[in-house]
Amino acid sequence: MAPKNYLLSNMIDEKDFPLSIRGRIFTITDLEIIRDVINSPSFTNRAAIAREVCRSLNWYRPNGQLKDAACRYALLKLHQNNIIQLPPPRRNPFVKSKIIFTACTDSKQPITDNAGKLKPICFQLVSDYKQLKLWKEYIERYHYLGYKVIVGPQLKYFVTSQRKILACIAFGGAAWSVKPRDSWIGWTNEIRKQNLNLIIDNVRFLILPWIKSKNLASMILAQASQIVPQHWQQQYGYKPILMETFVDKERFDGACYKAANWIYLGDTKGRGKMDHLNQYPSSIKKILVYPLCKNAENNLINGVQ
Repeated sequence: MAPKNYLLSNMIDEKDFPLSIRGRIFTITDLEIIRDVINSPSFTNRAAIAREVCRSLNWYRPNGQLKDAACRYALLKLHQNNIIQLPPPRRNPFVKSKIIFTACTDSKQPITDNAGKLKPICFQLVSDYKQLKLWKEYIERYHYLGYKVIVGPQLKYFVTSQRKILACIAFGGAAWSVKPRDSWIGWTNEIRKQNLNLIIDNVRFLILPWIKSKNLASMILAQASQIVPQHWQQQYGYKPILMETFVDKERFDGACYKAANWIYLGDTKGRGKMDHLNQYPSSIKKILVYPLCKNAENNLINGVQ
């Protein structure tokens, strides 16, 4: 029997390498290592292959955990571009399970109190399946982008007051390349690749539609800047230096971020967060950042937490 060879060597053009995916630089040597892992009888599914590729390429988070989610994303991209051929998935990864709307997320009695009257507000970390299911349901039902899987490190929260849910918010990994942000920091491409993990992205922020509380959004953002870095360090072993977000100009003006002292840096070119090849046009978005320490730009360049 011929060995299973999942690396399509005849389709590799060396001028396309090194190749960057999810902040990882892949060389021809890396691809040979990936081939050996895929062809090994010890690793028969995509999850096991991703874990072993992480170990073989020394791809770890700062807290020592494998970056297997990012690795699976990268392997899938290599597979989609016919650079490697992964074994068939155990289930179809492109079929999104339908989120059923329940009475739990039905519209509630409006809350119109000023934000000051809702203090203290609490950030409840989403930490189990039941909480995640409810968080996803709220986002899918009421956020204009709906629910999408966040790849890589992430934290999700309910924001509550007197046990009533006011908002849902989430933070994940930073966008790979954003010219206004990168110019503001002043780092080189090489330094960005090394230290990008020190930036986290506010990927979702939803004030529930029946919450009509003046200044609540900016108060939540201000409190997030104090709480989220601590939780991030506990979860991932390092403290972020900068928060970023992208506000759709056609829908929002970003006033709550400006009120919370976020800095407007410019606009995107209308490309998706992971669009390296200009293949996925998106709406124009305002780019805003919030430094989490003094001299954030220098610390990002030097990798100082």
